[in-house]
Amino acid sequence: MKLVRFTNEDRYVKDFLKLPKMLYGSSNNTEDPSSMKSILLSTHPLSKYFSLDRFLVYSDNGKITGRFCITSYEGDDTAYFGFFECVNNSEAAKFLFDSAYSFCRDKGYKCIIGPVDASFWIKYRLKINKFEDPYTGEPYNLEYYRALFEDNGYKMCEHYTSNVFHSIDETYVNQKFEGRYNEFIANGYEIRSPGPEEFETAIGEVYDLISVLYSHFPVFKGLSKEDFTEVFRSYRSIVDFSMTKMAYYGGKAVGFYITVPDFGNAVYHINNPFNIAKILYTKKKPSRFVMLYMGVDADHRGLGKAISYAVMKELRENGCQSISALIRDGNVNQKYVTEDITDIYEYALLKIDIR
Repeated sequence: MKLVRFTNEDRYVKDFLKLPKMLYGSSNNTEDPSSMKSILLSTHPLSKYFSLDRFLVYSDNGKITGRFCITSYEGDDTAYFGFFECVNNSEAAKFLFDSAYSFCRDKGYKCIIGPVDASFWIKYRLKINKFEDPYTGEPYNLEYYRALFEDNGYKMCEHYTSNVFHSIDETYVNQKFEGRYNEFIANGYEIRSPGPEEFETAIGEVYDLISVLYSHFPVFKGLSKEDFTEVFRSYRSIVDFSMTKMAYYGGKAVGFYITVPDFGNAVYHINNPFNIAKILYTKKKPSRFVMLYMGVDADHRGLGKAISYAVMKELRENGCQSISALIRDGNVNQKYVTEDITDIYEYALLKIDIR
């Protein structure tokens, strides 16, 4: 095996981008080549926040067998292992993981956490079950990846679930959530969908909330409002405004619920005209929604159920399924309406200490 550490050499950038196309089918490849290339070339809006070391693994005959990056932050003694892809070969995987470990040990890091793809705001977590199910638009990896991590000394340090809910119709009633909604509305709260003309303002309000509410999450790293807005501005074209809710009290934003139609992996490959057509059709006639982000100011306990009910009312109108995405164990919304859950997807972060 041969390890290559590279910077921006065209040959290696192309090989890095090529590997997922070799390993995944067209329906489950979740890598956006243009975004990945901008990260490798350090032109991504978030590149200023981290240092990135890029690696490729080749077999003796020159065939690419694996790739990974190590992301680091100033003042942080943890190394973040991400953009991992590898063929299903224990020898190749061991060489790759050993190489990452040696590099991080020599740099003086105390532990490695992965998979973390450069930033909390880009993509991370390893899917650890339900590989046989249709792809849902969430993080995806090959089924054997969990074993590769665990066989090379990594242990789970964080667990997440995505809850899939059945569709509901006009007869659906949830008295607890409806009661909480009515209570907050009676007490002067406003829960509504922002209009397209309010999108930029809403992004800023979400930034103010999420910077506090998500700060305790593993691998969370803050960023400026300007960069947050630039990263999330693209959501304007895919978000469903009727299914996205903001909560206000006294004119101040105190909660949010961001939802998009389930586009599958089409949004990662918009250079394909077929996928563009698929996105437009799905946005017009969605069959399922992905609940991406939710947050409530800690001074407004119980508001989460009220915002959720506002979303439930929209789901009751359109009759679509929904999936509450990537909820960290211990978050209260992980247990919302458990009686309506039809399936659960599991994800993990893994860690290895350096000795």
